[in-house]
Amino acid sequence: MAPGNLEYDGKLKGYKPAADFAPKLTSGLADEYLHALSSIKDFAHTFSQLDLGFAHTEMLTPPLRQVNPDILRALVHAARDGKKIDMGYVSLTSPDEESRIIAPHTLVCTPLRWHVRAYCEKNREYRNFVLSRFRGINGIEGDADMTKDQDERWHSKVDIVLVRDSRLSDYQKAIIAEDYNMTEGKRVISVRSALVPYAVQALNLDLAKIEARPEAQQIMVANLDEVKRHAF
Repeated sequence: MAPGNLEYDGKLKGYKPAADFAPKLTSGLADEYLHALSSIKDFAHTFSQLDLGFAHTEMLTPPLRQVNPDILRALVHAARDGKKIDMGYVSLTSPDEESRIIAPHTLVCTPLRWHVRAYCEKNREYRNFVLSRFRGINGIEGDADMTKDQDERWHSKVDIVLVRDSRLSDYQKAIIAEDYNMTEGKRVISVRSALVPYAVQALNLDLAKIEARPEAQQIMVANLDEVKRHAF
């Protein structure tokens, strides 16, 4: 598949990349290796008896949100089969469990927790529901009338244009530009409209205020008004 990419090293008693090594199965980015380490470390954490040889790697993970396997299974089946399902759900704005008839279509993983994107019969709109807040399964309600195809915010993309905080020194701006792989002083991140709030949260940005210290802020959103329209 890639003859000449590796050469045998007698001292190492193994193979090492040749001087003209060129990646064939990956793009050769360091992020690929780091993501692989993250996945392997997470796998080893779940199966603690496995020794995968990565003791030199440590990964900080957020606290696990409790998700009932039966509820997850019901949501996955409803999404796969295009069904509406009646679920018990709690929210921070309502102290009591409510019956919600939803038509789920996609599971969404954010840095902090899992959600399901679904059409809500009560609110007559598509919403993101936190998986850990479902409390019960009341039953299937038939075929879904509203599917992923009608979810306009899901199919609409928004560009989040990141730039360096203008208050930084030229030296600091150069560091931030390198950190975020900016081109001509900006980095464009394309996100589904429905997921903009989570993207903003993952970037550690507060769209409503500016940090007093530019070293804490580091980056700003150049198209702030546009992003704000989708961050709800």
